Amino acid sequence: MAEENNRELLVMWTSGEAETARNMVFMYTLNARLQGWWDEVTLLVWGAASRLLTEDEYLKSELANMQQAGVKTIACRSCAEKMDVAEHLKALDIKVFYTGQFLTDWLKSGKKMITV
Repeated sequence: MAEENNRELLVMWTSGEAETARNMVFMYTLNARLQGWWDEVTLLVWGAASRLLTEDEYLKSELANMQQAGVKTIACRSCAEKMDVAEHLKALDIKVFYTGQFLTDWLKSGKKMITV
C-alpha cells in the first residue's frame, strides 16, 4: 500500500498570486507529469486560485498544456460558486464539484499532496 500511495500527487492550489501560480504551481505540476515523477497528477483549484484562473490568459493557456499532458484538473464547487466562476471553470474543462469529501479521503489515504 505504501508504494501505491507514492504514485499519485495532489497539488492543492489556493493562492491568488499569479507569480506563485506561474513559477511554482504550474511549473511543477506540468513537469511532474511530463517527467514521469508521478504516475498521476491532479490539480485542485481552490479559493482565490479559482478567480485568478478565470482572469489570467497565460494561466488558461498553461492549464490547457497541463490537461493535454494528462494532469487531472478539478475545482471546489463551493469556492467557485461563492466567486461566481463555476461556469467559467467548467468551460476550461475542469471538473467542478464539492471537494471536501474528496480532499478528506485523499488525506486519510496517505497519498502525497502539495498545498500552495
